[in-house]
Amino acid sequence: MTVFTWSDRTRAELGAVLPEALVVLPFGATEQHGPHLATGTDALLATTLAHRAAERAAESSSRDLVLAPCLPFGASDHHLPFGGTLSLTTEVAIAVLTDLARSVASCGGRRLVIINGHGGNQGVCHAAAAAASARYGLSVSVVHYWNLVADHSAAPVPGHAGEFETSLVLAVDPDLVGRPVERIALPETAALPGVELHDQANWLRIDGYTDRPERASAERGSNWLDEVEKALADRLIALAELP
Repeated sequence: MTVFTWSDRTRAELGAVLPEALVVLPFGATEQHGPHLATGTDALLATTLAHRAAERAAESSSRDLVLAPCLPFGASDHHLPFGGTLSLTTEVAIAVLTDLARSVASCGGRRLVIINGHGGNQGVCHAAAAAASARYGLSVSVVHYWNLVADHSAAPVPGHAGEFETSLVLAVDPDLVGRPVERIALPETAALPGVELHDQANWLRIDGYTDRPERASAERGSNWLDEVEKALADRLIALAELP
């Protein structure tokens, strides 16, 4: 099957393929990533993986795939104190994502996959997916790409601007990585099994990035990218099989 780039096609071309296609929408963020990573990291990684996985999936997919432009702004208010962040409030982010899904439906699309690249977008994705499915009859799937990494013991996954993300960016575009700062020890933060804690003060205590970015490497990043690409392509192929 074929991968269509939404922004490169005419309305007639899109209208012809959307009713039977799988629409893939990368969803990122523009926010501070410590002192060493570009603010567009989440959008970069979501876009890269969506494109790579779609191209791979097209070789075996029973449906065409339509790659929508990345939504580069997400729910990032918790990063505003550091600067360098363009954020939507959670309520607006849900509304924007739901409206994009509504637009897909109005153009004739019936299947949407959101590829999320930002931890702060998780609740947004699920709220928007549920709303869009109920209101517009869309089949909406959500993938947080880091969940496709099989082994989370090698490094904190996804972390934030830590070893994992820094390695991925080194593999995609090393020019976007400054010199990683060395962190000797992280301050202790509360952790309770089965409890998800939101505490703005934690971000300030760890200076806006997690774990050990100085341990990152392009080789490990490339291996992680390949792993996620394959797993994501498999998910897209499986979703294309659904009625």
